[in-house]
Amino acid sequence: MAREKILVVDDERNIVELMKFNLKKEGYEVVTAFDGVEALRVAREEKPDLMVLDLMMPELGGLDVCRTLRKESKIPIIMVTARGEEIDRILGLELGADDYVLKPFSPRELIARIKAVLRRTSQKIDEQEELHFDNLYLNLIKHEVRINEKKIDLKPKEFDLLKLLATNAGKVFTRDFLLEQLWGYDYLGDTRTVDVHVRRLRQKIEDKPSNPKYLKTVHGIGYKFQGEDENGLYKV
Repeated sequence: MAREKILVVDDERNIVELMKFNLKKEGYEVVTAFDGVEALRVAREEKPDLMVLDLMMPELGGLDVCRTLRKESKIPIIMVTARGEEIDRILGLELGADDYVLKPFSPRELIARIKAVLRRTSQKIDEQEELHFDNLYLNLIKHEVRINEKKIDLKPKEFDLLKLLATNAGKVFTRDFLLEQLWGYDYLGDTRTVDVHVRRLRQKIEDKPSNPKYLKTVHGIGYKFQGEDENGLYKV
């Protein structure tokens, strides 16, 4: 299996070398760039699996790089900034960044965030428009869900939750992880929010919500999706 390729972009060469050293230790292939213009060129040529992108750079800033790439690619992006202003983080996320870290950060923290983002995107679900599990049908592009050909109306967060679980069938997710991924780091709610959405989903897609076929509770941990699509993928 090919190693996942990480593009590291920062105008501070010592930081790039430090990240490159630690990422290679973790088994990743690493390519680098030292300004925004070079970052776009390398991203287009190398087609990395993820980009670690500094916010403040010469030639072209990180926000502009992110804005440009999002028009032509869905590569996962982790923004890096020395500035703590909330507006920078919010703008980066609104432009399509998948996560952010603040300088100074430890290599361990960065690697943990990279692994988390890659887990969410490693199934390449953007290339897969539809999923079928017995009588359950998901169209990931149109955000449609059907049971026995009947369209089921889901709220946006309900669909996002079902999509995350179904595209990672068999994997167990904690309530905290689901809350963070779907509602964000700064969400003021608690894990009961996840329970409420799971309960609503079961009422809409399960024949017997009290004995669910798809949305399984893993006691003491969280939830998982149990199923197999028509191509034999996502076996539990």
